[in-house]
Amino acid sequence: MGKKAIDRSQSTLVDAFLRDEMARGNRALRSIAPVVGQLLDGEGPSLFGDAIIARLRGMLGHIAEQLIGELPVIEGNNPELESPQNALAARMSTDETVVDHLYTCALEGYLSGKLEQSASIDPVLSPLIQELIASEKPEIAELAMSALAAQSRFSQSQRRMEIPIGELPFEVFGRVLEHFEAVSLGAEKRQIDTIITNLKQRYDEGAGRIGLFARLSASMHGGAVAALDLGHAGLALFASGLASLTQQQRDRAVFACHESQTVRLALMLKAAGLSSHSIDSQLTILGYTKSLPSQFEMLSQTVAQDTLRELSEV
Repeated sequence: MGKKAIDRSQSTLVDAFLRDEMARGNRALRSIAPVVGQLLDGEGPSLFGDAIIARLRGMLGHIAEQLIGELPVIEGNNPELESPQNALAARMSTDETVVDHLYTCALEGYLSGKLEQSASIDPVLSPLIQELIASEKPEIAELAMSALAAQSRFSQSQRRMEIPIGELPFEVFGRVLEHFEAVSLGAEKRQIDTIITNLKQRYDEGAGRIGLFARLSASMHGGAVAALDLGHAGLALFASGLASLTQQQRDRAVFACHESQTVRLALMLKAAGLSSHSIDSQLTILGYTKSLPSQFEMLSQTVAQDTLRELSEV
C-alpha cells in the first residue's frame, strides 16, 4: 500500500472517530434541557452532578426572585408571592435556551473551583489578567479591570448559587422576560409591561461579564492565543479566547471543558491553532486522561476548523 493510500486511510479513521465523538457530545447537549426538570428532583448522570444541579436550582430561583421583586407590593397578597415565584422558576426550567445557559454558568463555576483546588488556578485573578491590567494601553487596562470586577462578582454569585438578571446574554434575557410576562402574577398587564420596559432600559449586554471578556479577547488580536494557556489565563478568559478564535459560542467552549467532552475541546484547540503538545497540556491541567487517536496530531488547523464547523451542529 502506497504512502498516499495510508494517509487517506488514517484520515478516514480520524474523521470517523471525530464524527462519533462529536455526535456523542451533541446528544449530550440536546439532553440538558429535556431532563433538567427530573434532575432538579433527583440524581442524574455524570453531566449533572449534585453540585451542578444545586447551582441550577439556585439560579432559577434567584432569577424568579429578582423578577417577582420588581412587582408592586399588593396589600394582603404578600404571603402568596412564593407561589408565582415557584411557578416562574418551574416554567423557566423547561426552556432550553435558559437552562442551557444556566447549566454552562453552573459548570463554569464548578470547574473554576475544581481548578483552584487541583491546579492552584485563581478563579478571578489570573497571571494574564494581571498582565492586561498592567497594559500600557489605557483602554485595555480599563477593560481588564472591568472584566476582573465582573469575574469577582460571578465567583461570589456562584458560591451563593445566584445570577443577576443583567448578566444574562441577550437571548436568554429576552426568554426570561417572556416567561415573566406569561405567568399569572396577580398584577395588571400595564404594570408588567412597565416593569419589562424598565428592565430592558437598564439592560446592557456589553457591560456584563461575558460581554467584557469577549471584548477583552478581541482587544488582544493575534495575541489572543495566549488565552489558550489555561494555567496562565484562567478558565473565564480561556473560554472566551477559545470561543473567539474558533468562532463558536462561548457556552460551547465552556461545555467542551467537561470531562465527557475531551475530544470536542481538543478539536476546538486544534482549530484555534494549538499544537498537539499544547493541547495535551491543557487536557492535563483539567485532569482528563481520555486518549486521542495517534493520527490526531497530524490533523491540520484548517481541517480541524472545517470539521468543527461541520460537526458542531446540534
